[in-house]
Amino acid sequence: MLRTLNPAEVTWDLERAGEAAVDEMWSFVGHKGHPRWLWQAIDHHTGKVLAYVFGRHKDEVFLQLKALLEPFGLTRYYPDYWGAYTRHLDPDVHCPGKRNTQKIERKHMTWRTRIKRLVRKTICFSKTTPMHDIVLGLFVNRYAFGRAV
Repeated sequence: MLRTLNPAEVTWDLERAGEAAVDEMWSFVGHKGHPRWLWQAIDHHTGKVLAYVFGRHKDEVFLQLKALLEPFGLTRYYPDYWGAYTRHLDPDVHCPGKRNTQKIERKHMTWRTRIKRLVRKTICFSKTTPMHDIVLGLFVNRYAFGRAV
């Protein structure tokens, strides 16, 4: 399940345009042996979600997210130090570090609080991958994009 915000729907501050924080959030399907990751990018200054993708903790999934971000014309990415970012982002646009990922990490904490199946120790969990992606996708669409799908 892929979702992206249309660049025309985003109000850009021209002096700050083109910067995004990128991060991934762990959850699981069935049991912790079947991890699932929500990868997302947010505008670095406004905190607005630009795009998200569900998948494994693999380079291919990051490349899907990166492809969804191309229409935004990003000139700087603020991820953590995970290897996929280093391998697939040019050094001149790649600014890794926890200092610039605070907004996206805070968003993850908020979502973990609101969605019981994202809590690390819980009895509520997704039993199938499609249901996991649908439930989280519906929440992201409603919370981040303001759309009830």
